[in-house]
This record gives sequence, structure tokens and C-alpha cells, in this order.
Amino acid sequence: MAVQDLEKIFQQKIEQEIKIEPKDWMPEAYRKANIRQISQHAHSEIVGMLPEGNWISRAPTLKRKQILLAKVQDEAGHGLYLYSATETLGVTREETINDLHSGKAKYSSIFNYPTLTWADIGAIGWLVDGAAIVNQVMLTRTSYGPYARAMVRICKEESFHQRQGFEILLTLSKGSKEQKEMCQDAINRWWWPSLMMFGPNDKDSPHSEQSMKWKIKRKSNDELRQSFVDMIAEQVKVLGMRLPDDHLKWNEERKHYDFGEIDWKEFWNVVKGNGPCNKQRLDARRKAWKEGKWVREAAAAYAEKRKARQKAA
Repeated sequence: MAVQDLEKIFQQKIEQEIKIEPKDWMPEAYRKANIRQISQHAHSEIVGMLPEGNWISRAPTLKRKQILLAKVQDEAGHGLYLYSATETLGVTREETINDLHSGKAKYSSIFNYPTLTWADIGAIGWLVDGAAIVNQVMLTRTSYGPYARAMVRICKEESFHQRQGFEILLTLSKGSKEQKEMCQDAINRWWWPSLMMFGPNDKDSPHSEQSMKWKIKRKSNDELRQSFVDMIAEQVKVLGMRLPDDHLKWNEERKHYDFGEIDWKEFWNVVKGNGPCNKQRLDARRKAWKEGKWVREAAAAYAEKRKARQKAA
């Protein structure tokens, strides 16, 4: 069958909302677009464990430690689901991880900011995971089957993470003067980086148009960012706090909140590897990969022995 015919069948599946599966024919550009997006998502989940894992031993109560530990374990699981989904596209996990360690592959810019106080853990749960939910609910309907199915469970767990973060901030907002100030400070520092999580404006996003055509993405960066602002602008009222944006205002005509301009210079600087914790995050991942080599080798050896015993039986 000619490539033109295969492309026609492929696009018809996309338009009819039929999932593309690993053994289906797909354009090479579609395969690469999914590898880029899914592996970047996987890297973000794994790197995202670092700023929160830093607070497990310093959480204020045993209950808080248990909850945070469970959350960090969830993030590790998300990364594994997504690395597995990437492998169905014909690349190995080692290849994708090497791309991360070399700086070739990116991860979410949000994880290059430090967690300075316990309130930051609440802000990450409420704002960062809240932004992730807005983006990832859409991905449960992405056109590539393994990715869409992985996102169903991930979204359920991220929903718990957001509620956990909001509850931390709610507790602080009802506490002492110092706790309230800590709560507001964390919101101030994490608000704008959270808006940056949705990526550049649509006009500056090189992959968005094609990804929308292939239904890898279902909504644009700017649409998703607006949905997030509308959600958080209402939720912050429950906390009795404010978002650090003097331009934030309900627009009756648009039926959406207007908000200020993102500092795109900072966004691109962080994306290019110059954020506050870029080097620290990558050094931590490279160190973990190097020190975990013996575990991978032991697991592979065990799997080979088990396979040999089964064959002999």
C-alpha cells in the first residue's frame, strides 16, 4: 500500500476518534512527536519527586510524612507508566533517560524552582498538580492509545495530590500570623511558574498546530492556561489569600478572568537550563542513575535466570 494511502487511513482514524495503537502504521513525525511529549512527561514526573522528597523527613507530623511519602511514590509510578508508554513507540527506556541526562530532552520548567518552606509543598500540590490536572485530563483523550490509558489512572491520583496540597495551605491559612504569611509567600512564588507550565503562547509554540491536528493535544496552551486561571482565582478565595497579579479581574464579557503577562524571558531562561535548580536536578538524576546500575543489572540477571528455568521446565 502506498504511503499516501496509509496516511489517509491514519488521518481517518484520528478524525473518527479511533486510538492509534503501537502496531498500527503511523507517520514517523507522529511517532517522534509522541516520543518527545510522553518522555518529557515521564521525566517531569521523576524529576518532580526531588523538590518534594526533600521535605519527607521535615514534614511537621507523622501523618504529613506518610501522605507526602505516598505522593512521591505515586509520582515514581507515573514516571514508570509513561516510560513504558514511550517504549511502545520503539525507543528504549535507557535512550530516553540518556536524553534527559545529556540535556537533550526537557522536563517541566516548574521543577527547577526550590522548595523553601513547608508551605511550598502545599503550593506544589494545589498549583502545580492543579495545572497538571487541567492539562492531563485532556490527555485521557489523546489519540495514542497507550498514552491515553496511562493518563486515566494518573489523573485520578493527581486529583488526590491537589486536594492534599490545598488542605496544607488551608490549615496554614487558619493558623498563626507567621503561618498565614508563609502560606501567602508560597503562593506568591509558585503562581507565575505554575502558569508557565502550560508552555509558550500558542503563536510561539512550534509543535502545537500539528499536535492539535493529530489530536495528541486536544486544547491549546492558552486555552488550558485560561481554564487554570479561572479555577484557581475562585479557589484562592476559600484560603483568604490573594494571587500575586494586580491585573487579575473577572471579565464579564468574556466570562473568564483577565490576568497579567507572564515573564517570558524568565520562562525561556529556565527552559534553556538556567533556572535556580536546573543543575542540581540533573546532577541528582545522573547520580541516582549511576548508583542504581547494580540494581538494574541484578534485576536483569534475575529475569534471565527465571526465563531459563521456565524454558527448562
